[in-house]
Amino acid sequence: MADPIEQAVILAGGMGTRLQPYTLTHPKPMYPFEGVPFIGHLIEQVKGFGIKRILLLLGYMPEQIMDYLGTGERYGLEITYDITPVGYDTGDRLIAAKGSLDPVFLLMYCDNYCPIDYAGLCADFWKNDAEIQVSVYENKDRYTKSNVKIGAGGEVLRYDKKRITQDLLGVDIGYALVKKRTLDLLGDAEGKDLNFEAEVYPYLVSGGGLFATVTRHRYYSVGSWERIRLTEAFFSGPKTVFLDRDGTLNVRPPKACYIEKPDDFVWIEGAAEAVGLLKEAGYRLILVSNQPGIARERLSETTLCEIHDKMQSDLRRQTGYEIDAIYYCPHNWDDGCDCRKPNPGLLYQAQKDFSLNLERCVLFGDDERDMQAARAAGCRGIPVSDAYPLLKAVKDYLK
Repeated sequence: MADPIEQAVILAGGMGTRLQPYTLTHPKPMYPFEGVPFIGHLIEQVKGFGIKRILLLLGYMPEQIMDYLGTGERYGLEITYDITPVGYDTGDRLIAAKGSLDPVFLLMYCDNYCPIDYAGLCADFWKNDAEIQVSVYENKDRYTKSNVKIGAGGEVLRYDKKRITQDLLGVDIGYALVKKRTLDLLGDAEGKDLNFEAEVYPYLVSGGGLFATVTRHRYYSVGSWERIRLTEAFFSGPKTVFLDRDGTLNVRPPKACYIEKPDDFVWIEGAAEAVGLLKEAGYRLILVSNQPGIARERLSETTLCEIHDKMQSDLRRQTGYEIDAIYYCPHNWDDGCDCRKPNPGLLYQAQKDFSLNLERCVLFGDDERDMQAARAAGCRGIPVSDAYPLLKAVKDYLK
């Protein structure tokens, strides 16, 4: 078994000019969400990774960050600092801190947060014998400009810090496992305006030492005002539950049959009450359902909407609530889509639409495909059945 990574290094020295006027008086990692500075959320995340030592590389207004985090004692961590001039680039800061770095460390940016699969990142790093294993957002939704191209085996085929190369797909979001020896590519003289990524990553690409672990979960940032609104929704949004439909809310039709008209939708005893309990507890509810009957021309999307209208009407009458959003896959089982469970596409679609943190979400479903989709998206799955119906599962969950 590979040795665990024991140190995280967070680059947090820039001026954050795109976040002015806030950054005229504060460093950008101190921007608050839910009463906690962004850097505080990052520290808690690192703690969740099992890392106990954190080194922050500071430059701009370092005292505010140091005063807030202190020694890390209140987090149960050891937090130390290396302070360099404000104008230093990422490579300069790493060179200056070289004597304090472990042989392998987790390198993070102070302005990005993403619920990455950290265990998966570590497994990829050791499997690939990578010099650097970066976390990359897949960026199929063109959330921002891409700066990497990735091969079928996870190898980074191209890296462009300026994001001007054509046919790139993916964004380096930090959370990189780095072998300290890669810093030797920068030399020993700091203060030369060296950008670590721009200098080292292309060199490693040419030698096959740079690999990527891809995440489909959108990342959130304090890098600019344009992203602040989404980041606020990410940290402050209501708790969210995903619900399967057939076999979870309504009586499942026989195999190879479908709910083809509103009257076919028959509630499982207690399921509507379970929906009401979740809403009363403050949860956002999102339905995620496979509907291959559409592809097989057993019902139309118009009819499906009528079925869901009936479902919502029943809920309003019985509980006073509705399900907040409905996502469905209209494809057949062999269409090769990404949205049909056990694939997690519906969950990721909702994640982006509502700025969800999928690590904090749960999916109730009666089929193993529901549980597989939950695991693939990084959220908790709770199975229900005739013996353990939704009402009982929800009551246990809310205890």
